[in-house]
Amino acid sequence: MTAFTQSSTARFRKLSFTGLATAGAAALALTLAPSPAHAAPAAAASVASEAPAAKKADKPKKAKKVYADNLDGWIKEALDIMKAEGIPGTYEGLHRNIMRESSGNPNAQNNWDVNAQNGTPSKGLLQVIQPTFEAYHVPGTPHDMTDPVANITAAANYAADKYGSIDNVDSAY
Repeated sequence: MTAFTQSSTARFRKLSFTGLATAGAAALALTLAPSPAHAAPAAAASVASEAPAAKKADKPKKAKKVYADNLDGWIKEALDIMKAEGIPGTYEGLHRNIMRESSGNPNAQNNWDVNAQNGTPSKGLLQVIQPTFEAYHVPGTPHDMTDPVANITAAANYAADKYGSIDNVDSAY
């Protein structure tokens, strides 16, 4: 064997040994390091240990529902309030009675019936008189008889008390 061949062989063995040592170290490191699957429970455990208040703060707040400023929106908002308050009624029942009583005009006022003659005219979408509005006003709505949502909810509350639901009203009430 020549000197060139011997040195090449020695260099090759040295590189091979270094390569094996490096590969072995890498394999050992991979064996000892946790996999992403093993790391997940630790992360979950740290999240689980957070205070409940911190979890609530991370949740996005529900956006306040926005209603159209028209008859459809007023009825839908009133229905949501009625549902929360346990007042029965449907869109159809409210709409039918509103169209009969005021044609959808929240500023409608009856100046000719017996209530008007006695000094308490019916007002609003569902033509409520002041004493009835006061007695059946639904908390959380404006204390204004001509406010569309306050008028609808008070009238529906009254109708629920007297007739079981606004849906059962088919004439002046």
